[in-house]
Amino acid sequence: MANEYPLPKFHFQVDWGGSKMAFTEVTGLDMEREIIEYREGSSKEYSKLKMPGLAKYSNITLKRGSFKGDNEFYKWWAENKLETVKRRDITISLLNEEHQPVISWKIKNAWPSKVQATELKSDDNSVAIETMEVVHEGITTE
Repeated sequence: MANEYPLPKFHFQVDWGGSKMAFTEVTGLDMEREIIEYREGSSKEYSKLKMPGLAKYSNITLKRGSFKGDNEFYKWWAENKLETVKRRDITISLLNEEHQPVISWKIKNAWPSKVQATELKSDDNSVAIETMEVVHEGITTE
């Protein structure tokens, strides 16, 4: 019976090589393969062959609540500048009811390309959310 229902997406953890922190949202776990079209000159088919090419990966966006005195996003951002890149491997895991990983995405050689502070609005009562966008060199799943 346990395998008859899809997994809920709200119970996950992110191990990103910094201090232990929780995230409210993770997006960008996209993988795409470029298409190579080829047609040999002597082919009797009047169409091209399609073959898999290089892999492409989307940037990953991590969102979390802002906390007083916690500036881990900005510390990692500050470590990365021209000719100095502090790369990290990131593991994103979807968890079951026992808090055990069911699916894990391993992100290779990630570094922050963008950090965004929360929007400030005087007529809004929602939580302050900060965002980090990371670039990377590949995703594998386990």
